[in-house]
Amino acid sequence: MTSNKFVRFSSALLLAGIAQGALAQDDDRLSASVSYNTDAFFGPNPFAGLAYDTGKGYDLTFYGIAWGAGTGGEWGNWTEFGFGVGFEAMGGDLYVNPQLGFTNGNLVSSGTAGDGIVGDAIVPNLTLVYDTDGWEGNLYAGWYGELQDEAPEGGTTLEYLHYWVNGGKKFADYFSIGVHFEELSLEGGSNVSSQDGYQWLGPYFQVANDTFSLRFSFGTDLTDDDDSFSTSDFYKLQFAFSL
Repeated sequence: MTSNKFVRFSSALLLAGIAQGALAQDDDRLSASVSYNTDAFFGPNPFAGLAYDTGKGYDLTFYGIAWGAGTGGEWGNWTEFGFGVGFEAMGGDLYVNPQLGFTNGNLVSSGTAGDGIVGDAIVPNLTLVYDTDGWEGNLYAGWYGELQDEAPEGGTTLEYLHYWVNGGKKFADYFSIGVHFEELSLEGGSNVSSQDGYQWLGPYFQVANDTFSLRFSFGTDLTDDDDSFSTSDFYKLQFAFSL
């Protein structure tokens, strides 16, 4: 049914990345995708996803992100796992994938002050993937909300909003170019106010077929460095493949 459309360029949280395309196993029901992602804020954040075709018009989807390989190592080796459903719309051009994730670590539960715990945060999220012969697009939005409060006295929990949207034009079978916008913001917590993280804007270039893809995105950060917690330019690299 929809295994070719199971896509997430994470994230994230973040998150967050998605790998497009998957080769089904012998029974044509279970497909898998893996992507290696690294960017200016999170560092390396590899992603793995599975989609099981139920045969009833929708998929059961599962994903995992290892945020701990880069900056996330300071966050109790932040690890995210989630599940959801996926289904096609617009005659198969659009894939809709709402999911519910959970993180393990200490970023949200104690602002990195405490030990890494299971059930650090809850992450309701939504991915939309648009794919035709000539055009492509992707939207991801995820809320990282407090699931447990392990903040010490005088400390705080943290809550984040992470989302992006991008779209581009395909040409010459294997190539595409487009524009990417992404934002990460601190939305508050038990003892802290909101703050900008980054607002990235810039072009991307991608080389891809049904099995492999390599995308490089770059540009500028629209936030004021004096008021935000990220001061880097925008650069992101994603290599994805199907299993």
